[in-house]
Amino acid sequence: MRSLQISLLDWCKRLAQTSVLALLLVSLSLGLSGAWWNFGNDQPVRDSRLPGGNAITDGKALLRYALPIDNKEIRDIQASMEDIPIQLRRKRWTGVSRDVAQASRRLSAPEKLLAAIPEDKQSQAEALIAQMREGITTIRAAIEAKDKESISKEQHQFLEEVGELEQLMVAGFPFEVPEEYSNLPQLKGRATVELTTNKGNLTLVVDGYSAPVTAGNFVDLVQRGFYDGIKFNRAEEFYVLQAGDPPGPEAGFIDPTTDEYRAVPLEILLKGDSEPVYGMTLEEAGLYREEPVLPFSAYGTLAMARPESDPNGASSQFFFFLFEAELTPAGINLMDGRYTVFGYVVENKELLREIKLGDVIESAKVVEGAENLIEPS
Repeated sequence: MRSLQISLLDWCKRLAQTSVLALLLVSLSLGLSGAWWNFGNDQPVRDSRLPGGNAITDGKALLRYALPIDNKEIRDIQASMEDIPIQLRRKRWTGVSRDVAQASRRLSAPEKLLAAIPEDKQSQAEALIAQMREGITTIRAAIEAKDKESISKEQHQFLEEVGELEQLMVAGFPFEVPEEYSNLPQLKGRATVELTTNKGNLTLVVDGYSAPVTAGNFVDLVQRGFYDGIKFNRAEEFYVLQAGDPPGPEAGFIDPTTDEYRAVPLEILLKGDSEPVYGMTLEEAGLYREEPVLPFSAYGTLAMARPESDPNGASSQFFFFLFEAELTPAGINLMDGRYTVFGYVVENKELLREIKLGDVIESAKVVEGAENLIEPS
């Protein structure tokens, strides 16, 4: 059955464009696994997923946009600078210069940026803005020399500083998690997790602003050492890489304080909403036209696996979505709204191509943001 599945995937990869027919063929090929932990078949194609422009396929950019802030100036700076790679690929040097000029104008009058920063963080923000101005000068020199490598390097560094400035603008946790989930760990912010595998290391950013219960469950399990020594139990080329199935008959985490299976609800924050939708897919909620804040549009998207028939049956098993533009075009894939995305691989995502069935997570460690984990009382 597996050899048939891979042959269908190879065939679809050659033929797939952005047509509905191609997407349905891919969905059928992926549905042959028959595994209990299912990634969703028979989902109607969503007309709302037809992208109006260039879909964001970079996990770091998606995480920046997912921060709960409302400052037009920083978002304009971010959008301008994230447009640069597109202009470079098209060899539009005028477009690159225009993007840099737009960002520079916003930085030349930083009052509106600083107005969104708490008083105790003002000096840190001012230092970041000064660094960003220096970065603009360096990028302009690289544009003059038409040095694409230097432009890309400086643009990356500039956006790292944008992300730091945006993080300073976050004013507390933006909503209350429903009381019914108070028995579960919650991540009230973000955490960075380092996965050490037998093939190398991966760095993940886990986003509690968008999925606090799911992210909290994952970080809690990391802190417990649950994933240390766990094998990757599913590896589907161009599709998913899955881990988190413990040895023995159990398919998830058994909480030692209750001796019961810890079940985590489906949790999806939609663009424009103040809090997530819990416990049901977007189709079931009648929200299939809406877009998640954290979509399946980046290679290395981090999401929770669950039983096919139970949206609230996730526990410890998670997967990386191996996004391929030809197979699952950003904006029209068949995953959004059916599974909880709670982060992205931000460093060394190329390693995901090397990890195979049976490879091992040697250790998992929270390297930043552990203080954001709130354990149930």
